[in-house]
Formats: sequence, C-alpha cells, structure tokens
Amino acid sequence: MGVLLVWSLTCFLLNIHLCKQTTVTHRVVLTLDPNWSEVFYGEAFTLRCEIQDGGNTGWTYEWTPSRLNSPTTTNEYRITRATTAQRGSYRCRGRTDSSVTTEWSNVIELTVADRPKTQLNMSTTSINQGSVTLTCSVSSSSGWKYYWYKDKSLYKPQYPQLYSDHPHITVPPGGTYQCRGGRGDPVYYSQYSNSVVMTRAVVTLKSNWSEIFHSETVTLRCEITDGGDTEWVYEWSASGPNLPQEQSEYLTIRVDFFSSRQYYCKGKHKEDENMETEWSNSMSLNASSPKPQAHLTSDTTSIQQGSSVTLTCSVRSSSGWRYYWYKDNTLYKPHTTQDFSDNPQISVSVGGGYRCRGGRGNPVYYTYHSHTVSISTIVSNVAVVTLDPNWSEIYTGEKITLRCEIHRADTEWEYEWRKSDTALSETESEIRITKAHSGHTGDYSCRGRMNQSQDHSTNWSHKVTLTVSVGKPSSVLTVSPSWLSPGASVTLKCHVKHPSAGWRFYWYKAVPHFSDELYRYELLPDSSEGTEQEDFTVHGQKTTTGYVCRAGRGDPQFYSEYSPPKFTWCGAMDSSVSLRVSPNRSQHFTSESVSLSCETNSTEWRVRQFYENSSSKCDNYLWRTQTSPCIVSRTVYSGAVFWCESGSGEFSNAVNISTHDDIILESPVHPVTEGQPLILSCRPWTDVILSDVTFYKNGKLIQTGTSGQLKISAVSKSDEGFYQCEIKEVKSQRVQVWMSSVSWVSVKSETVELAEDRSPFPVALIIGLVSGILLIMLLPLIALGWSKTSKDSWSHWDPIRVHPPPKLSTRMKTNYRSTPPFSTVSSDPLLGFVHTQVLMHNSDFFCEIRFFVCSLI
Repeated sequence: MGVLLVWSLTCFLLNIHLCKQTTVTHRVVLTLDPNWSEVFYGEAFTLRCEIQDGGNTGWTYEWTPSRLNSPTTTNEYRITRATTAQRGSYRCRGRTDSSVTTEWSNVIELTVADRPKTQLNMSTTSINQGSVTLTCSVSSSSGWKYYWYKDKSLYKPQYPQLYSDHPHITVPPGGTYQCRGGRGDPVYYSQYSNSVVMTRAVVTLKSNWSEIFHSETVTLRCEITDGGDTEWVYEWSASGPNLPQEQSEYLTIRVDFFSSRQYYCKGKHKEDENMETEWSNSMSLNASSPKPQAHLTSDTTSIQQGSSVTLTCSVRSSSGWRYYWYKDNTLYKPHTTQDFSDNPQISVSVGGGYRCRGGRGNPVYYTYHSHTVSISTIVSNVAVVTLDPNWSEIYTGEKITLRCEIHRADTEWEYEWRKSDTALSETESEIRITKAHSGHTGDYSCRGRMNQSQDHSTNWSHKVTLTVSVGKPSSVLTVSPSWLSPGASVTLKCHVKHPSAGWRFYWYKAVPHFSDELYRYELLPDSSEGTEQEDFTVHGQKTTTGYVCRAGRGDPQFYSEYSPPKFTWCGAMDSSVSLRVSPNRSQHFTSESVSLSCETNSTEWRVRQFYENSSSKCDNYLWRTQTSPCIVSRTVYSGAVFWCESGSGEFSNAVNISTHDDIILESPVHPVTEGQPLILSCRPWTDVILSDVTFYKNGKLIQTGTSGQLKISAVSKSDEGFYQCEIKEVKSQRVQVWMSSVSWVSVKSETVELAEDRSPFPVALIIGLVSGILLIMLLPLIALGWSKTSKDSWSHWDPIRVHPPPKLSTRMKTNYRSTPPFSTVSSDPLLGFVHTQVLMHNSDFFCEIRFFVCSLI
C-alpha cells in the first residue's frame, strides 16, 4: 500500500501524463466452485476472482464477457441455474479508484451440457451364486454420489444415508433396480438409469435326458427365476449360423451328431422395454453318439415246458425310454392295450426268437433293434461233445474232429456250437480241424435244435476243453546206466513235455556225421513201428553209444521234436576207435596239460566232451584230419567225460577226466582186467611227508596208514567202485585235511569165446599149442623191426609189453583191408592177454589173435 501511495503522490507533483493508468504485477486467479470440468443444464456454480498479495486495497473487478461488468461487480459471479447462455470463456482482473489495474487472470472455458445419463450394469458372473453386483455410472464428469431404487422406491444400501459413496452395491436376486447420480448443494441429479431386472434366465432341457443321440428331437425351455407374474417376451440365441427366431418359452430343435452348438435365452418385459434379464447360461447340445442299439438279455435261453424266462431290454447310459418287443420279427404286445411297455422286463413262456428296441420323445425316436435272443423249449435228449482222437491237448498242425452226439436221437437236428461262450457258425454235427492252430484253443459245447420245430432244442452240452499248443512238443530222453560194463543192457526212457495221450515212441541210435550236423539218427531194431511204452531196453551194448528218441501219433503221423542225444559210456577199448589219455590217469592237477589221442583207421576224427562249461583247445564239433593229439589245458573241477568219434560213424571208449588244485587220486583211466594188480596213489600238489593217509571205497574207510598207495595184488569184480583218499597234516598244532575227488575204478572180466566146442580143456590145450608155435614163428619178424607205417596205416601204436596172463582166453577176429606188412606181439598187465597182430602187405587179410597162456600147459 505504501508503494501505491508514493506513486500517486509522485504523479500528482510531477503532473506526468503517463501516470494516468498504471498496471501492477499482482497475480490474478479465476476459479470455478465446485471445480467440475463440466456443468450441466440447471446446475448451480460460482466463478471467483482472487488477487494474490493484493492486501485490503479497495478493488473493483472487471470481467469478460463485458456483460458481467454492469453494474460494478464483486470478485464472485454466481449462477443458480445454468443455461446454455452461460457457455463461453471467462476471465477477470482488479482495478482501483486511482486507475491502477492488474493483469488478466487465467481463462475458464465453461460448457453447459444436457442433464447426464446414468447406466446401471449387473455382474453376470455372480448371479448364479446367490448374489448380484450392480454398478452405477454417470457419463463424463465427477463428484457424484449414487442414489439407488428398487421397484421404483428409494433403496438405502448404507442406511440411514440416502445415497452411497461408491458406484457398486451387492444385492440378492429378485426385483427391478435403477440408480442416478447427485452432486452439489442443492443436489443436482442425473437422469434415472436403465432398469435391471434381477431375475435369472436359465436354459433347461424339457426332457431331462443325460445323453442325446444323433437326429433326436429335443425341447429347450427358457426359465426366468423370480419373475413373479410378469409377462415376458423371449429371445433365443445360438452359436453358429441359422439363429433361432422363436420368441416363446420353448425351443424345439434336432440334434446333429457332427456339430455342437451353444444355446442362450433372455426375457424382456412385455410392457416395459427397459426391463430385461441378462443372457442366460449356455446350454451345450451335441449328440454323444450315433443312434444307439438296444441290448437284450435273458436269465436263461432255455425253458422247460410250463416255465417262463425273463427278458431284459436296456439302452445304454440314458433314460426316458419305452420298450417295444418283437417275436419272430413281429410286434409282440406284452400289454394288449399298447404297443410298448414302460418296464424294461417281460416274462415269456413260449420259445422263439425275441428282439426289442427303445423309443422316446414326440415324435418317437427309436433305437436300433437288439440282437435276437433265441428261447428254446428244452427236450429230454442229451448232447455230448467228443474228441476224435480223444486228446484234450494237441499241437499246431495236428488233426482233430469235434463231434456233437445227441443221445436217443430219433429226429433230424440242426446243431449249434459255442467256443468259450461265443457262438460259432458251424451247423453240422462235426467240426473237422485239419491243421490246428492256437486260435482253436477254447471250451467247446454244442446243442441240437429240431429241424421241424426250431424253438425246441436240447440243453447245451458240458464243455470240453481243447488246448492247442504252439510248435512241436519237446522230448526228453534218459538212459540208465550212464556208465556200463561191456555187454550190459541199457534202459531208455522217453518223456514228452506237457504229456498227453496217444503217443508211440521211436528209438534211434545217434551216429557221428561228417557234416554240419552233429549226428544222423538210425532207427533201432524193433522200433520202426514205435512202442506204446515209454521204456525201451537195448541188450548187449559193448561200446559208448548215443541214443535219441521222439514220439509220434495221429494219421498222418505228427511227431514231437527229437530229444537231445544222451550217451551211455563204456570204458572198454573194444571198437576200432580208441581214446588214449596222457598222463594215463583220470585225475590231474590244474597246472597240467592232458593229451587226448584218437586212434582210428578213419581219416577224420573229433574229440567230444560231456560238460557244457568245460573248455579245451579242441572244438567239440570240429573234425580233425591231422595226427597231432588234442591238448586240454583245463577242465572243470567236477570233471568231464571225453570220447572220440570217427568220420565213419564210430565211438571210442569214454574216459572221465577232472582237474584239481591240491590233491588227486591216481587211478587208471581204462577198466582193469580181473586178476591184474592195481595200485591207487594219493598225491598232493605240494611235497609233504605223508604221515596220515586214508583210503575210502564207496564212502567207507578201507585203509589208514602212512603209505600214499592202496595196492590190490589181483583185482576182482568186487573191487569195482568209487575210490577216494584223504591226507591229514599237522601244522602249528592245527590239522589240515585234503580230500580228493572220487574216481571210478572199473573191473572187466576176460571171457573165453569158443568157435565150435565149448569144452574148456581141449580147446584151451589146442589154443595154447597153436599160440606157442605162432609166437616162436613171429619172434624173428619182431627182431627185424618191421614197423613201417604209411598214410593208410593205423594212426598211433603204443609200445608193446609182454606179461604172462593169469588165465586162458582166446579171441579171433578177421578184417579185410590193404595195409603194409606189419606184425606185433604185446601183452598188457591191465588187459591180461598176449596181443598178436599180423598185417600182410598188399593183401586183404588181417588176422588178430589174442590169447592167454594157459597155466595148465
């Protein structure tokens, strides 16, 4: 104020013209109260002009537009009811009596709009949950409070207030709601909102069926809950083309299996267009499957005369069906007044072919017919299934006939067959299976139906089980004994796995075969027609032999697989093939190598062994032509049986060889002849002083001492058996025991074979004299050393040893072959005879004479 006073005084004193009107820099602000961006028609408002830092100076105010300046105005411009005339741009400034003015204020653009509209919305996600959220909104402005109305009466959600501060309220279903906004003082109201009907529209299926089928006609209903007595007009909508135009409460449609559609509805008040429901929830309609087929069952398919059977007709997974019945393809009315029955079960007492189907709706929608259930009246005849041949288990490729036999059959029959309760198409009395396979396995039953009266039949026969196994059955052969003395009998027993009836057994000898096959099989004598028994005895076997069996039955003959070969081993060297072992004992240390030699007149030979896990440098199946021996570096601890086979189909003697780490029992590989001495030695791997050695025979103690040998001066048949030795050693006051494995000692008898006369004394005398003469004649030949051998001669010859034999024996043998001249005389203490061989060059005569020098001469 001081500034203005000084300024006015200065202007007065200087009388300067420029000071007549002066502008000061006070800031002027124009405001609108209430501060709304938009003013509506009829609403009250105030414009206020404020001079900042203007003090209490007596200001007058100037406004634009200029019509506001007459008369002189104050700093407020108040309008109690806005009209369109108040539209425009407003500003103001201050003035004093001494012609001092401020700058113009900011500009306020004032628009006056028509009364605003109000929109009421409902949350459709919550109506099905028992409550509804309503939202009231006033367009394009602010500062509103919300007034609610239910059924055209003021509704107070925040009692006792007449309004709510928020535009959202939650109300229960039912009734018609409106809202409007209000602001200012006095209150200025917006227009009333649209009406929201708080009733729900629900699409339901008039026929409450859980499943709908292709081309079936159904009716939908639009139900408006809490609608009271209001009259409604309905509107339908659907997904996809061809929207329904129906305006009634019901909509009838035909369902298509190949498409799925969603259906909706809502209701509109017939008199008040603003009253309508929200769209209903969707109803999805699609055919779950094509037309269904009825299923007919019966508690039995046969009845005795005067009894009845219950039939049950069912349509899967749905409801609302009525049941239509047919007998022998003609409509059957269980209730004479109508074509259908509401009950899915009926009782019938007359035989025949029955069917059913379901129907529902209007027009009636029918299912497919069920299969036919044949009800038979049982006759007294009995049906029986038989097998020819009578084998309950057969194998693929075999032939069999199933026959349905009806006892006391004095009429013509048609036959029905079932396999595992599944009907077969055969109608004859026989089912001929010429080549069985696994698909023929099952439980077979049959019955007969009279040709003249098809609803009269026998009962189903008892089931007969037929099992068809894949492939051929395997055969298992056992031989007894495995080791035998020359000339003993061998018992063979053949067993077919999964045994069944009707087999005959065929017995074969396994002959070594010089080819990719191990053996070829030759039928044994008296076995060409097979035997009914599983046992077969071979008499007088003198050498190692392999046997095979198989079984056969039927016509044509069906054979099992050949059994694996089984062997009976003989230790005697009586054939043209022999196996030599070096060192000559049956037990060996693991660090030792064992030499196996085949002595044969055949150009091919092989060594075979019986124990799958043993290994050697000689392949079991490899044919050899060289003369070098087979060297076995290691065999299994439990032992293995070795023998030779020649390319000409012969077996050698067999030997049992085993290897050990710590102790062995030295025993002869080959049988010992009666009367010969025998020494068994107990030998440890390390050098120890033998102080306590025990020998056992057949598990019983026979000798104890410090000697490591068991000596028998002249063996007899009673000395044959299993021998074992045991060594005990005391170390550091502890006893250490070694026990050898068991070895079999075989004893053979030397028999006298007479050509003509079996009187012992004359024959023995003659043979003794002839043998002595021949021996004297052959001694010069021995001295000359004619021991030339060639490629065609025998493979290996052992040194010749001569010993006086204990008893008389003569054996004569002739072979015709061409060999170089060769002659030997030998005597073996283990064999117990003098062995003389004479081979003449370029001749076909071979003479072998074995004899014992008779002690009587």
